[in-house]
Amino acid sequence: MNVATTSPGRPPFLDVDFDLTPFTLAWEITRSCALACVHCRAEAVPQRDPRELTTEEAFGVLDQIVDLGKPILVITGGDPMMRRDVFQILEGAVRRGLKVGFSPSATRLVTREAVKRVRDTGVDMVHVSLDGSCPEVHDTFRRVPGAFQRTMEIAGDVRGVGLPLQIGTTVTRHNMHDMPAILNVVREIGATVWNVFFLVPTGRGQQEAMLTPQEHEQVLHWLAEVSEQVPFRVRTTAAQHYRRVLIQRMRARAKPDESQTFELTGAGYAFRQGKAPAEKGVNDGKGFCFISHVGDVFPSGFLQICAGNVRTEPLSEIYRNSDLFRSLRSPARLEGKCGRCDFNEVCGGSRARAWAITGNHLAEEPCCVYQPAAG
Repeated sequence: MNVATTSPGRPPFLDVDFDLTPFTLAWEITRSCALACVHCRAEAVPQRDPRELTTEEAFGVLDQIVDLGKPILVITGGDPMMRRDVFQILEGAVRRGLKVGFSPSATRLVTREAVKRVRDTGVDMVHVSLDGSCPEVHDTFRRVPGAFQRTMEIAGDVRGVGLPLQIGTTVTRHNMHDMPAILNVVREIGATVWNVFFLVPTGRGQQEAMLTPQEHEQVLHWLAEVSEQVPFRVRTTAAQHYRRVLIQRMRARAKPDESQTFELTGAGYAFRQGKAPAEKGVNDGKGFCFISHVGDVFPSGFLQICAGNVRTEPLSEIYRNSDLFRSLRSPARLEGKCGRCDFNEVCGGSRARAWAITGNHLAEEPCCVYQPAAG
């Protein structure tokens, strides 16, 4: 269950000071995309926005990211392949010593030659989305016939050129039944990571498509079981309470006469019980940051409350000192059951979902069934 969360030049995860630097930063370099997915956070459109950061400005943003402390950088969109300077941006990021993930859309722009060029920039991983185990499910999500076949071809090309592959799946009421079959496809593809996104009703994502709290819990426990059986890593996005599920399962397995001592680590969280206990978890604005195509800075792509713009204010100033980001890094300010929860340091609930459902980014997680002790 222990998974390394460090890379050369990065301090151990528990030593990263989230008040100073995020663990991960996602940058939407364009909102343009040829697809029109039903759950699209970005509400992507076919045309590029004339207000997008220029190539020169993009290099300046990379310098600001370095100044922030070299977080893991994810280049995303929209479809980042819609920018002709995408390879320059990737090369510039790697040249500055950043660990880079790349997340293109499954379109005709992602040819095998393009995948080779991505590899040659030095990126660390490519993310491809797969929301169904067959065309009938996936293409309905993507609203483009042939999207499933294109996704499978791109995944094969990524593996074929020697790049690690992350498969991302957004689970909703429409494809929850298909998750076991999707798991089999992820296994057959040879993915390194399966990242399961839990719908946040923002952008084109609709609240009625979101899982109920009980369904969240059911899927999270299933993923925990799966994670112990598959050769790839299982991660979640916008389901911070997955960490609580993993911890509870490990505690339940401990024998009565055994010491309750263990360490659980994953992408963006760590929990140590027993000697020298510690717990820490990435959340929106707390170890995570998002930059939009026009330079606006948000706590995450799903929590669309703007805290500033890199064109007018240093990224480090926005992340470290804005009232919004500072509030998100204070578990004591969480409200409802999240505020009194014994897992709020390592979990804290999805701040994006709380905001989307209640209009309050500090409200309790609406899709968690756990009831902490009164206090």
